Amino acid sequence: MTEFDLPRESAPPGPLIRLVSDQRVAFLVVGGINTVVGFGIFVACSETVGYFVDRRFGTVAGSLVTVSLSHVLSVLFAFVMHRRLVFRVRGHVLRDLMRFESVYLITFGINAVGLTALVELGVHRIPAQAIVFLPTLLLNYLGHRYFSFRRSAAGAHSADGHDETSRT
Repeated sequence: MTEFDLPRESAPPGPLIRLVSDQRVAFLVVGGINTVVGFGIFVACSETVGYFVDRRFGTVAGSLVTVSLSHVLSVLFAFVMHRRLVFRVRGHVLRDLMRFESVYLITFGINAVGLTALVELGVHRIPAQAIVFLPTLLLNYLGHRYFSFRRSAAGAHSADGHDETSRT
């Protein structure tokens, strides 16, 4: 049994799992959607808010504002997608969001440092983000796989004996 083969009561299948029958494949599909949407959010933030901040405070500030704003919006989108379509957990929304975000904060730091360094070296912000994206993708995958939506066997039931997946 792997970490993806959770008992039905602790992780009922999401709609995507019913289509692809494998949580790992569903995770990769949702990850691909999140990647496209997240990169689109980054480009939109770069061309709007980032552009404005570039003109007022410089390209490093514009890059940091762009990556910060796009991070918040992308994480919220990704959290809903993973929670609803892949892992299908219920209860503990804030705990799950905090765990989910903690994985992203680590990769956000790597992203911010890498993006800033590449921009300072003269790489345009959007290609620089594409370069930084690859290592952060791998780290995000591993973090969510082993931490974000993980339910222990003991944690699948609350103290009152009810399955936590039966509550929203």
